[in-house]
Amino acid sequence: MLLRSALAALRQVLSPPLRRILWRSLAMTVGLLALLWFALTRLAASYLHGHPFGVHPILEGIASFLVGAGLMVPLFFVLPAVSALVAGFFLDDAAAIVERTDFPHDPPGVPTPLARSVLYALRFAALSLAVNLVALVLLFVPVVNVVAFFGANAYLLGREYFEMAAMRFRPVPEAVRLRAENPLAVLAAGAVLAGLVVVPVLNLLTPLYGIALMVHVHKRLSRRAVPPPDDLRRIR
Repeated sequence: MLLRSALAALRQVLSPPLRRILWRSLAMTVGLLALLWFALTRLAASYLHGHPFGVHPILEGIASFLVGAGLMVPLFFVLPAVSALVAGFFLDDAAAIVERTDFPHDPPGVPTPLARSVLYALRFAALSLAVNLVALVLLFVPVVNVVAFFGANAYLLGREYFEMAAMRFRPVPEAVRLRAENPLAVLAAGAVLAGLVVVPVLNLLTPLYGIALMVHVHKRLSRRAVPPPDDLRRIR
């Protein structure tokens, strides 16, 4: 089931209907990362200017360059949080295309209210940032750092992306219940996303790929579960 869902999601991400959203999500992801990198480098530069390095322009320039290059490492750990924000922004548009093209005979999902979508994306980003900052602290602890980063992101990405996809078809408590009833399937899908996060360049596809993947996972799990009553679907 997971392999079929993963391949279907990859096909969707590269398909013409999603291509425009793909470029927009890539631009937003890169833009947010660049803005964060610029802010951190400016903060570091202001610190170095008041440091003894500031007396020697050449040394200050070298130090600024090294700091800027070194900040690429923490940005790698911040990427899951950035992807969470981007995913929340493009969720409904991307999910609607996947549902319409791969599940044309199923009822379409109900768009998540804007306020709830924004709040959920912010919560997702905050959780992801906290988890990955802990993983960053463990960066110099062999083995533990890899396990902490991959395990935490597999759980968090699987949980949050699945619930975002499920909320288009069921109330939040029902989405949480369905996830809790299928922990291994959701965790395995989260592991796919965590694996994508560690691949340079391709990790920029995480927001859109995560949405497409979890639409498929939710559809397949829903067919094995008792569908929610219509009156519950209307409780948003």
